[in-house]
Amino acid sequence: MSSRHEASRTLTESLHLKQAPVAICLTDSLPVGVPSWSGHAPAGCRFWQEASTRVFATASPDHGLCSIGQYTHNLGMSEANSKDLTDALKVLGELTYVREQDIPQIPVLASKPKHVVYGPLADIPLDPDVVILFVRADQTLILSEASQQIENGLPPAMGRPACAVVPQAKNTGRSALSLGCCGARAYLDVLSDDIALYAIPGASLNAFTERVAALSKANGILSKFHQIRRRDVEAGKTPTIEESLAALQAAG
Repeated sequence: MSSRHEASRTLTESLHLKQAPVAICLTDSLPVGVPSWSGHAPAGCRFWQEASTRVFATASPDHGLCSIGQYTHNLGMSEANSKDLTDALKVLGELTYVREQDIPQIPVLASKPKHVVYGPLADIPLDPDVVILFVRADQTLILSEASQQIENGLPPAMGRPACAVVPQAKNTGRSALSLGCCGARAYLDVLSDDIALYAIPGASLNAFTERVAALSKANGILSKFHQIRRRDVEAGKTPTIEESLAALQAAG
């Protein structure tokens, strides 16, 4: 069993994920046996959903209907794509959704990959550059605690565009939380109103997996402890920590 397969299993079980972790690999050459994407995708973020069940490789033209995603992933752009980007930014500017002074703050990949390979973390044949998790608030709690311990700080909470979470994590080598954007929420069925995105740098995957497993177990025990204390306090008791610990132990 590969370390990536084990990491996927541990993260999924520890966080009780409904969707398995998705790996993103930025590369200049395609691994043998990985099929190329065929068809059309309305946005680059849609590949995250498609990657939940299979491994595939994309090139810049596959992202052609999403000039914003091509921009954040620093993919080569055709003249038509460049015009689409200009037109998109014009509309976003008119809406004051993305002002001219906001553009330099949008993360863009420092590297310029020729291909982006997507797939389930358990099956990806390459070491991932970024791992994407679809998470609820309670799952994000554990991930943020892991981030604080591993990275000595908390992850940024990002908004539009959702795809910018990939260059953010890759460029900085630190995890990041994305609250998504209206585009991603329109294109991804899995990105429901209660779900956000958490990006883990591939280089930190093993450390995050170990901490998430430990913190998930600790959160489960501590949640039960606090539930017992609440019940006792609401019943009129004033338990000490020692008494609550004893009640926790008795509850098994």
